[in-house]
Amino acid sequence: MTNKISRLDRLSLWGTGLRAGLAALAAGFMFSMAAPAALAQPAPAPEQPAVTAPAAPDAAAPTDAAAPEAAPVEAAPVEAAPEEEAAPAAKTYDTGNLTWMLVSTILVLLMIVPGLALFYGGLVRTKNMLSMLMQVTTVTVIGMIAWALWGYSLSFTDGGGLNKFIGGTSKMFLNGAVYHPTDIFAGVETFSVGVYIPELVFVCFQMTFACITAALVLGGVAERLKFAGVVIFAVLWPLLSYYPMAHMVWWWSGATSAVGQDAASLAGGAGQIWAWGALDFAGGTVVHINAGIAALMGALILGKRTGYKQSPMPPHSLVLTYVGAGLLWVGWFGFNAGSNLEANGYAAVAMVNTLLATAAAGLSWVIVEWVLRRRPSMLGLASGIVAGLVAVTPAAGFAGPMGAIVLGLIVSPVCVLFCSAIKGMLKYDDSLDAFGIHAIGGIIGAIGTGILVDPALGGAGIIDWTTCSAETATCGVLEYNMASQVTFQAMGVGLTVVWSAVASTIVWFVVKIVTGGRVSQDVEEEGIDINEHGEAAYHP
Repeated sequence: MTNKISRLDRLSLWGTGLRAGLAALAAGFMFSMAAPAALAQPAPAPEQPAVTAPAAPDAAAPTDAAAPEAAPVEAAPVEAAPEEEAAPAAKTYDTGNLTWMLVSTILVLLMIVPGLALFYGGLVRTKNMLSMLMQVTTVTVIGMIAWALWGYSLSFTDGGGLNKFIGGTSKMFLNGAVYHPTDIFAGVETFSVGVYIPELVFVCFQMTFACITAALVLGGVAERLKFAGVVIFAVLWPLLSYYPMAHMVWWWSGATSAVGQDAASLAGGAGQIWAWGALDFAGGTVVHINAGIAALMGALILGKRTGYKQSPMPPHSLVLTYVGAGLLWVGWFGFNAGSNLEANGYAAVAMVNTLLATAAAGLSWVIVEWVLRRRPSMLGLASGIVAGLVAVTPAAGFAGPMGAIVLGLIVSPVCVLFCSAIKGMLKYDDSLDAFGIHAIGGIIGAIGTGILVDPALGGAGIIDWTTCSAETATCGVLEYNMASQVTFQAMGVGLTVVWSAVASTIVWFVVKIVTGGRVSQDVEEEGIDINEHGEAAYHP
């Protein structure tokens, strides 16, 4: 290449990126301060998300079982306040659950830094290795700060008139999420009646989910996105897409607060997708479909890499990609089993499913390549492992072990089709197959969850939260209806795809208008590492 980028040009690029990044952070802060007070109506305490077993409103028939408990349950809230005032230590936290959630949080962080960073970094060319590490980590650190300032509140509090789609502002800056007036530390409900974990642990756990979701999107726009665009994306995209999706799927009253409520009351106070009855144990919709669709929109709006389909663009280090895939698999146990919020049998189910579905998907990807191309590849095995992890995410605590194997065997061939034939036919440049694996794998997993939850197929069944009893601390199970449940799952997938596509399109056009979106052709050809970051991953 004859046109070298001068030091002055690089400093100019840095200046532009810094100004754009500061502007994005300032815009996010201004949004948080100007958010309408109407959204700050407090939710029924304690505020609690849902990641498992929502009751399908149309199917929550065993209301007869809840009726005999109605009178004593209505009296319970009256006694709750004075009891908490009289006994400040009324909430006790099981140390086993607490320890498991602390470990799970660190495991999910391991998935991002260095897991995802190395997985993506190995897949790009040598000249762009550091840019991937930088982008993934920058999205993560910005995501953490934004989560503490406004993201947690917008995801996991009552949103007043907009509660079906977004939370409120009552816990911005983690207000009320640290200490409690009558307990030493604020707590959130889990999925067992009378069981709580410290809210700060839940804040940290969900923080890592918000970070990895935004980081996954970068795979679709790798090797051409400006660093200034990364900073703007890291602030705006969660505001428009991740926080609303997390609220719609995981916001509900909690198991303890569900005691005495009927199906209509539970659905009325929940996010839209939870209220429909769609199941998502650990983020098939919130994380994978959401990120995959955003990656596709970014790839389409920013355009193809220079030389795409004309020049070879092989991964520069499959060794690093393998290391990253291994770290992702290990960390995913915190992602899936941790989403149960308790160290109990459901966490064990999620763990075995995360092993078996992933193994089956890795094997089926290898078999497909062996049959079609006569050469099973290391890249294919790593891709299959990730595809299996993606597919089992929504089904982790719902499917039985044999169902998880079937899900893994199915997802890889479909992802192979989208990562090769469909991408080639439609000519979009999803650089690292974020759409082909995360969106497609997430859709298969989300729909498959509606089938594999069937107890007749070894699934765990669906909890009927209207039958929960404070006296016995147990809940009944809904009568399973496959047609209804698959319909609920499809509705959740449909809303996720549409919401993410619209929100992501807005964000990517903002990025393109403010920063130009992608680096210049000269920078792209010489390498983003040296031109945007002044460093190189390797030296002769």
